[in-house]
Amino acid sequence: MAKLIFLFLTLIPILCTSFTPEKPSDQRILVLLDDFAVKSSHSLFFKSLQSRGFDLDFKLADDPKIALQRYGQYLYDALVLFSPTIERFGGSIDAAAILDFVDSGHDLIVAADNNASDLIREIATECGVDFDEDTSAVVVDHSGYAVSATEGDHTLIASDDFIKSDAPVLFQGIGHSLNPSNSLVLKVLSASPTAFSANPKSKLTSPPSLLGSSISLVSVIQARNNARILISGSLSMFSNRFFNSGVQKAGSPTKHDKSGNEQFFTELSKWVLHERGHLKAVNVQHHKVGETNEPSIYRINDDLEYSVEIYEWSGKSWEPYVADDVQVQFYMMSPYVLKTLSNDKKGHFFTSFKVPDVYGVFQFKVEYDRLGYTSLSLSKQIPVRPFRHNEYERFIPAAYPYYGAAFSMMAGFFVFSAVHLYNK
Repeated sequence: MAKLIFLFLTLIPILCTSFTPEKPSDQRILVLLDDFAVKSSHSLFFKSLQSRGFDLDFKLADDPKIALQRYGQYLYDALVLFSPTIERFGGSIDAAAILDFVDSGHDLIVAADNNASDLIREIATECGVDFDEDTSAVVVDHSGYAVSATEGDHTLIASDDFIKSDAPVLFQGIGHSLNPSNSLVLKVLSASPTAFSANPKSKLTSPPSLLGSSISLVSVIQARNNARILISGSLSMFSNRFFNSGVQKAGSPTKHDKSGNEQFFTELSKWVLHERGHLKAVNVQHHKVGETNEPSIYRINDDLEYSVEIYEWSGKSWEPYVADDVQVQFYMMSPYVLKTLSNDKKGHFFTSFKVPDVYGVFQFKVEYDRLGYTSLSLSKQIPVRPFRHNEYERFIPAAYPYYGAAFSMMAGFFVFSAVHLYNK
């Protein structure tokens, strides 16, 4: 009994700080490191997360006691892998456990470098990202490099492709390509057209496998279950040195006192950890025009109204979502009605339409997928019946020819009978 009480008291804080629908941003994050020195060398990034209310649990990646779940419950809402050289995780964690963690709707941040292990590469590949197969290759750019006191081998890149920031972002690491069969992965920061992936210390004997703007430096993925993943080819990008370093891109006269790395990863981490672009739908309603109660069944040709409230998480509270591309389908095998919802800019989306002249079991369906936002999938089932025998009009205009034919037949028969019966 004492053990059960102890277990209950141990799990209470974990469950209370976990991901909840009312506060969707991740709360408890496991950070796996190659070395505890990374905790201090990358402290600005970690402090940014902690200042926004996240609880970080730092562990060595090979710690034999680490685990992602206990008694069937996940202990963390997100995982940060700042351990690019790890060959094998400690405890019960392996590549399959990490992928299951993502499949369960949790988020993942992976940072690699030129010493990235096969394990890290395998995790990235499963997420739709393929690092350069040449383990000695790094991204080199002889035109888009960052100007420094020592020119070096131009592997320190100042990139401003695919982002809006006050200053270029410093990158030094390995490039990757996106798996064309994975439609969910997206470049966030790409290399310039003059970049290539190769070993800067050796002569090129064959064309590099990765060239130009097809090289992705930082990519993101939003899975179909709304789990989010960030994959970077550079661990140094997150470091205090890169956050505070001045930057001047080759060929540009402008020298910035501070790189865009801190701004870039602050905003990007807000998205990955669901502080941005997270939607929820509540109060789904439908009813006949002029009524307020939801019926159990509709009749063909009824006029109905459909409405739903959609909100976006701002990081602190739910704010009304405003968009003009939310649609509802009235669906049976295929959509019979497709309507774009109007909105009052206060989160209330609504429309009205006539039930089609087809009876069966229909669904109200909202399938909303917009780049950068969590997807919404709503459905409500409702049967549609035909008119009852006593609900038709007494005289249907379309049947007037048949009425006329019947009465003319009766009149003709009467005249025919009268003529033949009384004819002398």
